[in-house]
Amino acid sequence: MSEAKAVVAKKPRVSPAEFVRQVQTETRKIAWPTLPDTVRMTIMVLIMTTLLSVFFLGIDQILGRTVKFLLSLAA
Repeated sequence: MSEAKAVVAKKPRVSPAEFVRQVQTETRKIAWPTLPDTVRMTIMVLIMTTLLSVFFLGIDQILGRTVKFLLSLAA
């Protein structure tokens, strides 16, 4: 049996100067968020982080008390 070999396409090497030009060209295509958008997204992240931390604190407390209760039954 012969095994099929994956064909890897070789990309031509570019000079460092050409690479920098390509990076600059791609950077110009980026749609950067405005300051109000950035502030709004930051506030949303902080709110969601706070809500999730409170949620997981509650779950942790419930599970901790459940385990303590179950261990007290075994003693």
